[in-house]
Amino acid sequence: MHRRTFIKNTGAVVALGTASPGFAFTEVKAKNKLPKWKGFNLLDFFSPDPNKQRKATASEQLKWMSDWGFDFVRIPIAYPAYVRFDRSRNITPEEVYQIDERAVDQIDKLVQAAHQYNIHVSLNLHRAPGYCVNAGFHEPYNLWTDQKALDAFCFHWNMWAKRYKNVSSKSISFDLLNEPSMREDMNDQLSKRTSVPGAVYRKLVIAASEAIRKENPKHLIIADGNDVGSSVIPEITDLDVAQSCRGYNPGIISHYKAPWAMKDTANIPEPKWPGQVGDKYLSRELLEKFYQPWIDLIGKGVGVHCGECGSWNKTPHPVFLAWFNDVLDILSSNGIGFSLWEFAGDFGVLDSRRADVVYEDFHGHKLDRKLLNLMMKY
Repeated sequence: MHRRTFIKNTGAVVALGTASPGFAFTEVKAKNKLPKWKGFNLLDFFSPDPNKQRKATASEQLKWMSDWGFDFVRIPIAYPAYVRFDRSRNITPEEVYQIDERAVDQIDKLVQAAHQYNIHVSLNLHRAPGYCVNAGFHEPYNLWTDQKALDAFCFHWNMWAKRYKNVSSKSISFDLLNEPSMREDMNDQLSKRTSVPGAVYRKLVIAASEAIRKENPKHLIIADGNDVGSSVIPEITDLDVAQSCRGYNPGIISHYKAPWAMKDTANIPEPKWPGQVGDKYLSRELLEKFYQPWIDLIGKGVGVHCGECGSWNKTPHPVFLAWFNDVLDILSSNGIGFSLWEFAGDFGVLDSRRADVVYEDFHGHKLDRKLLNLMMKY
């Protein structure tokens, strides 16, 4: 292999030696500050309505994850699921502070169950006071523009940090906010969306970090990338905060025919990997360019993890697996762990309801063995 090609493919940093003419030595590329965790998102508390939550993750399912070699779960939480208020009307700013301890205990029960199998837990506010990437619950303010919302955001994170004050960062981390973006109308999912201004995002991360580390200065904090998780946040690289990317690029593969992600799901080209789809040729090269800024971030001493990845069940299974193999190979070869959205459900290894998969019966569930084997390989 040509030396220049080798350097490009390996990502090694090369320096010329002076001990003898023509001698060259390579320095090992930067090591990710975060472990290469791999696992799943658990959606037990994903809904803002506790009466509409998913079926609880069973302890035996956590054992399966551990037995299969997975060591990470991310728990996306909607804050209204653990506050008390009159659900026949919109929540008020005052009610955002009314913590339902019994609901918090249920979340803690899942955390403790995961810890029994030595699985790292990343708590994430999927819906925070004043922001969520999804609609479906009326927020009383805007997290990016209203100080009251930021104060409530910090209150919630201080509550969680206090609860796990004595738990090692090897066992728990705090993923501040799911997939941030600046949206014209916080309660209209389809309203115009732009990047969060760097200074605004930095202000939020500093405020929340102070609220968390007030309880334990060693708490591990993760910030999702800007532009709904896709872009590195250069404005916070000097902070002791890791960053989380996404494994959904390109959307025509990961969210093919998904009604919440595409306005017109009827008139879209069928995905291929690799191949020409519409006006773009989709290939591994596209992914390498997409992830390069995240790989570079590791070189700057910032921990990186992929908090969500995968594909909805309408993407043809062979196309999904071919694409996902490239995604996981790029991430893994650069020391970046990943977390599938989700364990059981439309994106998951269990009960995904794909029409083109021969499932394996597994303890009363339908197991996508090909997907599981692919994830276990990395």
